[in-house]
Amino acid sequence: VMSGMVTKVEIRVSCAGLVSRDALSASDPVVVLRMREPNGKYHEIGRTEKVKNNNSPVFANSIELDYRFEEVQHLKFKVVDIDNDSATLDDDDGLGSVELTLAQIVSAKELTKKLRRKSSETEATITIKATEITNINEVEFNLRGEGLDKKDFLGKSDPFLEIYREDGEDQWTLVHKTEVVKGTLNPVWNKFSIRVQTLCNGNMDASIKVRCFDFDKNGEHDLIGEFCCSLNDVIDVKPQPCLALVNHKKKAKKKDYKKSGRVTFARCKVVKKYSFLDYVFGGCHINFTCGIDFTGSNGDPRRKDSLHYLEGIHPNEYAQAILSIGRVIQDYDTDQLYPAFGFGAKIPPNNEVSHEFPLNFQPQNPYCQGVEGLMAAYHNAIRNVRLWGPTNVAPIINHVARFAFETQLNPKATQYFVLLLITDGEITDMEQTSHAIVRASNLPLSIIIIGVGNADFTAMEFLDGDQGVLASLVDGTKAARDIVQFVPFRKFKLSSAGALSSTVLGEIPRQVTEYFSIRNMPPGVEGNNEPVQPSSDTREAVEPSS
Repeated sequence: VMSGMVTKVEIRVSCAGLVSRDALSASDPVVVLRMREPNGKYHEIGRTEKVKNNNSPVFANSIELDYRFEEVQHLKFKVVDIDNDSATLDDDDGLGSVELTLAQIVSAKELTKKLRRKSSETEATITIKATEITNINEVEFNLRGEGLDKKDFLGKSDPFLEIYREDGEDQWTLVHKTEVVKGTLNPVWNKFSIRVQTLCNGNMDASIKVRCFDFDKNGEHDLIGEFCCSLNDVIDVKPQPCLALVNHKKKAKKKDYKKSGRVTFARCKVVKKYSFLDYVFGGCHINFTCGIDFTGSNGDPRRKDSLHYLEGIHPNEYAQAILSIGRVIQDYDTDQLYPAFGFGAKIPPNNEVSHEFPLNFQPQNPYCQGVEGLMAAYHNAIRNVRLWGPTNVAPIINHVARFAFETQLNPKATQYFVLLLITDGEITDMEQTSHAIVRASNLPLSIIIIGVGNADFTAMEFLDGDQGVLASLVDGTKAARDIVQFVPFRKFKLSSAGALSSTVLGEIPRQVTEYFSIRNMPPGVEGNNEPVQPSSDTREAVEPSS
């Protein structure tokens, strides 16, 4: 909710003295960060990259999370030796873990702890550093090397770059590592971006260090050379800055030594980035739509064991999900008018099956006034429809996606859509649904799916995309970005009222800023955020994405 004070922090991690779990080489460690939920279970916040063959790794990838002063945020850092390419960690070796609160880390700014393994401390340590994020602008780099030293006896070098931030006198923090370019002395690295604050703590005159290495499989990379500069030395400088790589050990041995190659800054430019609140304050209207499953597998609403039973002391799971999400999103949906649809029921007056009927039975005006109006429409629909099937959700996704498509004509970021789907079972039109989601991934749209009841929701994880990029089951096209968040309601039955909304809505701010950033769309002007009105034809499909 907008009233809470939230600070973004960046967590950086390094380890020392890890054990070797591989017989012939050092470990390939990754650090996974998890946060404890109110129900005691941990969910993953993020993870570092894998560092090959290194028992004292310094990880380049940071992990970002929200710091809430008013909450005790329990964290677990687990170090894992990754031996394969699967996303799951169940088949990988644990190298140790440590549990801390975020407040402990923030208070210390940097702390080192011994890792625990099987209820006992190890000699291995983990060092954790926290930095508040106040400047989200980024620097875009295009770098290329020229005339690098040859480090391999039988071939050329396999060069990559490491970039460091100065954190005190002769103290450097690794903030980025490029990919390895194989077999060349004149590499061109892929374009990359680093947040200004991450790179130099916001000080454009502060020193940054660039080191160039020749990659070796055993992890003992050979230094080609290095240099220091500031952002002001290289940003928007014409002609393109070209800095010499110096290997100081080589320079000390050879009197006529000059350099070990050069790095050219083909592009170095600060790019303005906007936060979620920048878009909200700029008048971005969050259009909230709800879709509810009325298929027969929910059970007869007149029976107490039905998921749609209305006469109980407590609201049913559908009602709880609507209330939890609606009460948060309403703070961002300025007109408080929510289109709401049902699917999988036979509806009056003709008793025809529909997968896209307005809960208020008004096709010309499917809006409900506020969360209370949405709840009233839901209760009314339960009493007037006949639960049927199958569980087809693609029609509602395509319906909302059509309106999202229409807003792309506006050059300002004034409209974003959030679709909440609540269902009790497996989706029966999975091919069409995957295809609809992939097409919608190019649009200003996020989809939340909440599974109620005790069904097996394994297939839903496929739509979530957390295990890899979602691909259409129709034509194999991959999603442009991850727009689906799925959670089973049963995980939150014993949790506080805000736990469900916090989990499922946590991704929305990132998805909003990611979409508008990809489209280079700045925030709009407050006042130009009229919500999109639906047309009378609720069956029209989304236009092809560009």
